[in-house]
Amino acid sequence: MKTWFLALSLAGAAALGARAAEPVKNVLKDIPCADGALGRRMLVDEKHLLIMQVALKPGQQAPLHTANSNVHLLVIEGQIVATVAGKDTPAVKGDLLPVAFRSPMSLRNDSTENASLLVLKSPNPSEMKP
Repeated sequence: MKTWFLALSLAGAAALGARAAEPVKNVLKDIPCADGALGRRMLVDEKHLLIMQVALKPGQQAPLHTANSNVHLLVIEGQIVATVAGKDTPAVKGDLLPVAFRSPMSLRNDSTENASLLVLKSPNPSEMKP
């Protein structure tokens, strides 16, 4: 319950700064699954908040990279394994995982079902100092 409250609070805060012309986005519909590589779509790209949706089919992964902001991963469908600073952490629907700025990380879907998650970055990586 707390996880969904946080996600809704962050989305609500972003919506307050959003332009009235932007359409409502439903993260449970049109999940961006893709063949070959992970699927993704930008949901919010504001100065203080970036929210992306990532979809992983069974066997897919996001390669090792470095967190370019303070990141939280909110699993909204299925299950994933997040490897952060060399440690594997399984996460299922409803789990919220924090990832510290500049942590090496990767994601993978070892299950037999699709997985989807929200990647919440605050502030927007464009505002982070090198």
